[in-house]
Amino acid sequence: MLNEDGTLAREGALAYVPEVFVPVVDAARARIGEVFGPTRLHSAYLYGSIPRGTATPGVSDLDLLIALRGEPAEGERAAVADLAAELDHRFPQIDGVGALLFGVPTLLSERERYDLGFFVACLCTPLLGEDLAGRLPRYRPTSLLARETNGDLALLLPRWRERAAGATTDGERRRLARHVGRHLVRTGFTLVMPRWGDWTSDLDAMAGAFGGYYPGRAGQMRTAVAVGRAGAGADPAVLDELIEDLGQWLAAEYRAVHGVKAPRS
Repeated sequence: MLNEDGTLAREGALAYVPEVFVPVVDAARARIGEVFGPTRLHSAYLYGSIPRGTATPGVSDLDLLIALRGEPAEGERAAVADLAAELDHRFPQIDGVGALLFGVPTLLSERERYDLGFFVACLCTPLLGEDLAGRLPRYRPTSLLARETNGDLALLLPRWRERAAGATTDGERRRLARHVGRHLVRTGFTLVMPRWGDWTSDLDAMAGAFGGYYPGRAGQMRTAVAVGRAGAGADPAVLDELIEDLGQWLAAEYRAVHGVKAPRS
């Protein structure tokens, strides 16, 4: 959705959180504050289906971003992993917790202006502390935004192959399949996003926008949606097709249309 000036509106709000997930969000807010305290914690955010109001009890995960006043230490990363495991164990209405941890200097850096900065300003819902969106620009659906958000697919494909080869359980394959499916759908969408002229985080809408410009690949993208939503691609053959066919093609097309994401250390 666009603002009146043509910039991308922020998605999600605490008011959209379904009632069944309110205790989860309240517990996350309280535990984040307890774990880090005001000296280290700058702010915390929700993102994903819960603040968009589209989460499914027992299926959806809880997604968090925690911003520290300085760059995270290893002990703090371990504390976030423990916090995520605790929340996942306490609340059956969620299926997993993803918690990102960054320092404010990184989130506000010029290097991350059109990647993590955009993520905070447009895709994250404030939960605790000062909202960093006030210190970030207004974003438009441009080729620069497309390149910096998803222009690194070629770097991810070898890692996915390695993880797929090493996956030995249905659970490992399902988690990888969901990750691969969602990432391919987002990459396919941002490939066409500047022409489409707007933003969405709905997987079906993303696939539909992509299919309007690349009808020959629309079927594969719908498969990626099913895989990303439920891990339906735990079948190694389906996952292999997504990585080796759709993924390879998408990386090459992205490079030709938008270029490659600026290198990260």
